Amino acid sequence: MLTGRRARGLLASTVLLLLAGSLGCGPSQEEFDAKGREIEGLKDKLSQEQTARKNAERDLADAKTQIEELKEKLRTAGVDISNLTADVQEKARALEDYKKRAEQLELIRQRFELLKKKLDELTKFGLKVQIRKNRIVIQLPGDVLFDSGKETLKKEGLDILQKVANVIRNDKGLMERTYQVAGHTDNKPFTGTFKDNWGLSAMRAREVLVFLTDATPKGGGLKSQYWAAVGYGDTDPVADNSNDDGRKLNRRVELVVMPNVEEMIDLKTLTAK
Repeated sequence: MLTGRRARGLLASTVLLLLAGSLGCGPSQEEFDAKGREIEGLKDKLSQEQTARKNAERDLADAKTQIEELKEKLRTAGVDISNLTADVQEKARALEDYKKRAEQLELIRQRFELLKKKLDELTKFGLKVQIRKNRIVIQLPGDVLFDSGKETLKKEGLDILQKVANVIRNDKGLMERTYQVAGHTDNKPFTGTFKDNWGLSAMRAREVLVFLTDATPKGGGLKSQYWAAVGYGDTDPVADNSNDDGRKLNRRVELVVMPNVEEMIDLKTLTAK
């Protein structure tokens, strides 16, 4: 599309060309007619550009008038235009924050899935790896680890704990996580050396902790600064304590993978498909 200045320039050039031609041999009639048609075409284009510009200016003026009318209507209706703009900006910021949070949650989900996948290797040893109370839990059967009413680890228990330690120790990501060793019992009363089920569960958790963090060739070789022990007694059952099968399941030791601060969310929502 030609601008007015460019059209006028071409028109002037054409006229000069015609004048220059007249000083020499002069153009032929065909050339003269062609230049005449070109001049007329340029005039038409210039007129079209001028008309289009006037239309655009009129449309712009109409749009400004409509905007002012709309603002006046909003003010009459009691709408604060400045607050309206602020609301839009606030919603835009909220949307941006949501997008960032969604990206963070996706990264946590990916890290969580990788962590659980690594720990799932322990299932081949007959252990359970599950989500419980928003924690990843490695569940060790108490009867495999200890004799009834005792806190001394059995050979079978030492073997299974060594396998667990090997899996964790050989993975830097698992090695530097924070863990809690949680001891649990059934609800049958205990009156031995440790007074009650809380005492027994705490001592069993301690024995597991000591073995896993033992730096000698006989121990698990895990970093003690990442480990702690606690006893729950019979206060946190996973099965019915009214029958032998349920009580057997409740006698257990759990290795709980403690979440980092940014992982303090509902992990089950990340595993939902």
